[in-house]
Amino acid sequence: MALGPLLIGIRGPRLEAEEREWLRHPKVGGVVLFERNLEDPPQLATLVAEIHGLRRPPLLVAVDQEGGRVQRLRRGFVALPPPRALGAYYERDPHGALRAAELIAWLGAAELRAVGIDLSLAPVLDLDRPPGEPPNPVLAGRAFHHDPRVVAELGLAWRRGLDHAGMAAVGKHFPGHGGVAEDTHREAAADPRTVPELWDRDLLPFRRLIRAGLPAVMMGHVAFPRLDAAPAGRSARWIGEVLRARLGFEGAVLSDDLGMAGAGEGDLLERAQAALAAGCDLILACNAFAEIPRLLDGLAWRPNPLSLVRLARLHGRGQVRHRYLRLLPGWEAAMEAIAACQPPEEPELL
Repeated sequence: MALGPLLIGIRGPRLEAEEREWLRHPKVGGVVLFERNLEDPPQLATLVAEIHGLRRPPLLVAVDQEGGRVQRLRRGFVALPPPRALGAYYERDPHGALRAAELIAWLGAAELRAVGIDLSLAPVLDLDRPPGEPPNPVLAGRAFHHDPRVVAELGLAWRRGLDHAGMAAVGKHFPGHGGVAEDTHREAAADPRTVPELWDRDLLPFRRLIRAGLPAVMMGHVAFPRLDAAPAGRSARWIGEVLRARLGFEGAVLSDDLGMAGAGEGDLLERAQAALAAGCDLILACNAFAEIPRLLDGLAWRPNPLSLVRLARLHGRGQVRHRYLRLLPGWEAAMEAIAACQPPEEPELL
C-alpha cells in the first residue's frame, strides 16, 4: 500500500483501536509525535515499532525536536540547546559553532533513530528579528540568527549532522516567518514583501540548502499577498512557481499543522484539500482528532508516483539501541558541544 498524504497525531502513549484503523487507511502516510506520546524511551520504541508494523511500506514517524522550547521528547532524551544559542555561539566562534551544530543535530537524530523515529522536523531556517526590533513570538529562540548567511551556514551544518545519523532534514517554514510579528498558531499573518525583496534575505537559507540537496521543506502559514493572497502552504504559486520551478526543489513538501489559526479559511478538510491541490506531498493534522474520520472519508486524493518517491526518501536509515548511544564515537564531543553553547560567564564586578 502506498503512503498517503496525511501526517496525523495520536492521543497518547499507546495506540487505541480507532487510531489503528486510521493508520491503516490508504490516505494516511504517517504520525507526528508529541510529549503526550512519551513515557520513556523503551515505551516510545514499542509505540513506533507498532506504528511501523501496521503497513508496508512502513508509515513515517516524525517529531518536532528542534531544541530549546520546541523539543517534544524530553523524558529520557538529552536536552538540546535552542537554535538561537548556536547563533550566539557563531558570533563568538564561527568554526566552533558550525562543528557544534553538526554534532548536536547528530546527537538529537541518533536518539530519535534509536527509538525508530524517521524524521525530526528541523532545521528552522526562518530569520530571527534583528536586534532592536520586537521579537517574533513564534520564533523566539527557534531561529539561528537574523543574518541569512549565518542561518544558511548553521542550517547546512545541522543537515549534515542529521544525515550522519540516518535522518532526512526538513527545512522550515518556507518562504520564511521572520518578517511578521503575528503568531500563526493563533492568527493570520501577512508579509507585504515581494519575491525579489525576499530573495537574498528570507529565501537565501532555503536556496543554499536546496542546492545542497535538502530532502524536504515545510511550508509556513504566512501569506505574501504581493504574490498570492493565500497562506504559502496553500499557494500553488509559492510551491509550484517559486519553490519547484525557480529554486529547483525536488524533495518532499510538507504543510505546517492545518489546525493552526493561520492556516487560512475553511474547516480542516477544506484546508487539507487546498494544501494538496497547491502541491504539498504531506499535510499535517496534529491535534484535531474529532475531525480525522471526516478527513479520511472526504479528502480527494490519488497516488502520485513522484510524490511517493519523495516520501520514500524520508524513511530513517540505520538504528542503534538507545542504551548503547553513549558508547558511540562522537557522543562525548556532542555533549561538549552542547555545553559550549552556553554563554561564557562574565567576570564578577567587584
